[in-house]
Amino acid sequence: MTFVFRGVDHVQLAAYEGCEPGARAFFGGVLGWPEIAKPDSLRARGGVWFQCGVHQVHIGVQQDFVPAAKAHPAFEVAGLDELIAHLEERGVPVIPDDARDAENVRRTYINDPFGNRIEFLEWGKRGDE
Repeated sequence: MTFVFRGVDHVQLAAYEGCEPGARAFFGGVLGWPEIAKPDSLRARGGVWFQCGVHQVHIGVQQDFVPAAKAHPAFEVAGLDELIAHLEERGVPVIPDDARDAENVRRTYINDPFGNRIEFLEWGKRGDE
């Protein structure tokens, strides 16, 4: 092949028009993700972008918005227990899931302020660490 996939550049989550204050409060305030400037050519579309580790998360405005209740991004976390406590202290409902415990993967779900499902997971110690 003459092309190569390099990985994920960004994840986009949809939200309703006027979502920006809620997105900033949740993704920036609760999760602590730094906001990044959208390119001038895209600002009129609304929404807001954040940095999560080496990846970007774009909150985009979608007409006739319906939350993604099943499809979701999964973010790897170091310190999942601490994140869960942090979320619970701020009133964010956390949905634990033990379906991958046998694979040495712990995970939990939340819903963002717009109803989109988000997964946070933490791998146990792997042989390459």
